[in-house]
Amino acid sequence: MSTSLRRFYLRLRTRLSRLGTDAGMTTAEYAVGIMAACTFALVLLGVVRSDAVRSALTGIVQNALGLAG
Repeated sequence: MSTSLRRFYLRLRTRLSRLGTDAGMTTAEYAVGIMAACTFALVLLGVVRSDAVRSALTGIVQNALGLAG
């Protein structure tokens, strides 16, 4: 194997070995992810609890069950 090819192979092997060292999110990333999920849940809860959505869901369920007159 030529010297330049061997050098290229060693550099490539070093770079590829560094790719697998990131095992997951750090603590700060977990905190941001949890805050985003909680914010989304609160917004969704507010939307679902609104009168318009509640009446629409009730109408859909009653229609599906054949209870609508």
